[in-house]
Amino acid sequence: MTVIKPKVSTYVSLSLVLLILIAGLVMILRDFAYKGSFGLWFYLIACTLITLVILMLLVKMMAGYRFITAGRDQIIVKLPLRGYSKVYPVSEILVWEEETILANKRQFKQLTIAFTDKQSISVSNHEHEAYGDLVAYLSKKAGKQKVKNKKA
Repeated sequence: MTVIKPKVSTYVSLSLVLLILIAGLVMILRDFAYKGSFGLWFYLIACTLITLVILMLLVKMMAGYRFITAGRDQIIVKLPLRGYSKVYPVSEILVWEEETILANKRQFKQLTIAFTDKQSISVSNHEHEAYGDLVAYLSKKAGKQKVKNKKA
């Protein structure tokens, strides 16, 4: 059984960025409360932007927190923050596609699997462990459902 889970390093780095943003927001609010060094418009815009970035980062972290287990002719998808768990037999895979993008001399890969119940999951090689094992498993068990890439 192959277990695809989020990389710890990804969540540690995102958490550090999140802590820095929260510290910056607290410092801006503290400056507004005690000194008022800048105009009111600066505090309104800065706090709004930092809060939006914090919320988007939190949503990305929570949405990407999933565990996928592949093996024994089935794929198990677990989303612990939603309390969701679903077992899909390999026969319920509608299509799957692997996209490869070259950026900054690094190769980013993303795998998208669509199931017959209109649900889909996406896994990337930089955010999840055992990505290559999942691709190999799908190639072996569901090779006919793979989307053929078109060359432009």
